[in-house]
Amino acid sequence: MKITHCRTTRVDIPFPKPIRTAIHDMRLVGCILLELETDCGLTGESLVFSLNAAQINTLHGAVLDFASLVTGRDPHYLGAIREEIWNRMNPVGHKGPPVAALSAMDTACWDLVGKATSLPLHRVYGACRDRVRTYASGGLWLSSDIDELVQEAGGFLEQGFRSMKIRLGSAETHQDVARVRAVREAIGPQVELLADLNQGLTVKQAIRLGRELEEFDIGWLEEPVSCLDIGGHAEVRAALAMPVASGETEYTRFGMHEMLRAAAVDVLMPDLQRIGGLSEFRRAAAIASVYHVPVSSHLFTEQSLCVAASEGNCISVEHMPWFSPLYNEPLVIEEGFIEVPDRPGLGFTFNHDAIRTYRVD
Repeated sequence: MKITHCRTTRVDIPFPKPIRTAIHDMRLVGCILLELETDCGLTGESLVFSLNAAQINTLHGAVLDFASLVTGRDPHYLGAIREEIWNRMNPVGHKGPPVAALSAMDTACWDLVGKATSLPLHRVYGACRDRVRTYASGGLWLSSDIDELVQEAGGFLEQGFRSMKIRLGSAETHQDVARVRAVREAIGPQVELLADLNQGLTVKQAIRLGRELEEFDIGWLEEPVSCLDIGGHAEVRAALAMPVASGETEYTRFGMHEMLRAAAVDVLMPDLQRIGGLSEFRRAAAIASVYHVPVSSHLFTEQSLCVAASEGNCISVEHMPWFSPLYNEPLVIEEGFIEVPDRPGLGFTFNHDAIRTYRVD
């Protein structure tokens, strides 16, 4: 099998209304869709994205730059392909758009490997499970008022979720506490409630808020301070009884290792795009296991399921519905779990009719 052509498509997926976190104001996601066509009729698929399509052309250029390193190659030799891409990245560094482009190539190649064997990737890797715990992440934004939060939380329960995440990081601590209290009262004590500060607070502010939230049985406090402040993460973790989760903004296994060495997290959260693809995600999970730290994937629900179902220390995947319109196959959620598809490769394929709707020329 040889890769004969790399095709990219740019799409913008608008949100029903603008949404906000402590550091983001978002109205859409811009995506680069990658399709690796082969001489045997199989196509490997993946995507990378940018909030509000910021720097999307730079991201697209990085993907196109690596096309020559995969064209004419057998995707089963992904180790060699990755090494060549890694070496080409050296002059500009192993962070930012080049890592995202590596992720796109790596994930699409793995999709081909799975399809060539007619097996889902979690079974190619060695499956641990056929369903994965998940939490609802497509709501409870900082831009929602309390009435909206309560309504959204009820909707998540009706959809089959038994865990959900609320965004915090308001200028006033009492506002965040009131928001959490309202959601906890709406969902009851049996449903897991996670809190994401999106890097919005200082160390002292995060510790103060964390202590005031302890009565609400928060499952984890995510990105409490700046992603650049690993020591601050460690301070917050040491001061609080609740777990601290982070890592989505770190790059590759080397960034994950720095967080682990600093004892900065209780839950490590690799992001498929920033980690560098499925290969690097699996390496990061292995390193985390040495530290006895669980992992939970950030975004990329459809593409991350295969790792979550094959790594013993992966405890959950984030369910973000942003990219679902691009796929033919829906995610199946029952009693807080996502069923891992038994379809070959990633198990999800692009819906080209939908893509035409969102396409940007």
